[in-house]
Amino acid sequence: MTAETSQTLDRGLRVLKLLADTDHGLTVTELSVRLGVNRTVVYRLLATLEQHALIRRDLGGRARVGLGVLGLGRQVHPLVREAAMPALRSLAEDIGATAHLTLVDGADALAVAVVEPTWTDYHVAYRAGFRHALDRGAAGKAILAARQRPTADPGYTLTHGELEAGACGAAAPLLGVTGVEGSVGVVMLADVVPERVGERVVEAAREVAEALR
Repeated sequence: MTAETSQTLDRGLRVLKLLADTDHGLTVTELSVRLGVNRTVVYRLLATLEQHALIRRDLGGRARVGLGVLGLGRQVHPLVREAAMPALRSLAEDIGATAHLTLVDGADALAVAVVEPTWTDYHVAYRAGFRHALDRGAAGKAILAARQRPTADPGYTLTHGELEAGACGAAAPLLGVTGVEGSVGVVMLADVVPERVGERVVEAAREVAEALR
């Protein structure tokens, strides 16, 4: 901590991070131990966060992340979309296919940014706001691959006909971006994805990740 920072705010943010990393919640005692502060401080932090719906406490007294965090999360999408657009435009124009940025939204993959190529006679229509299960489609499967191998580069994922008949997909996960879980990919009408597309998608995912750091 420095003279310019707030110790109370720092502790409150640490509480949220600790709760976000657990599925079963934490008690006041557990938070007290992990933060290295007394229980009275934890009670005050939780009471303040609860007033803003950022945490909730169950009947057993365990604290969990509250629904108010979702409202904050929704504001992240426009910022992420803006940062990703240059790389998506370049990808769409280079490959001649619809490029997209997809983020995890609960149990779904949610397309938050889509760019269509300007020079092709036809391409797959894909819209921002489209969602699908994480285990279907290249975008979701690329994210799952990164989860399964968190310390390695999973490369890219290819799929065919999983979300739309006759359409192929290629996607690569965003790596090394704190707080953002997603992928960058393309979708095209083809029997197979051309060989160079996979590596180009990986390159675009790296560009987006760098823009978000």
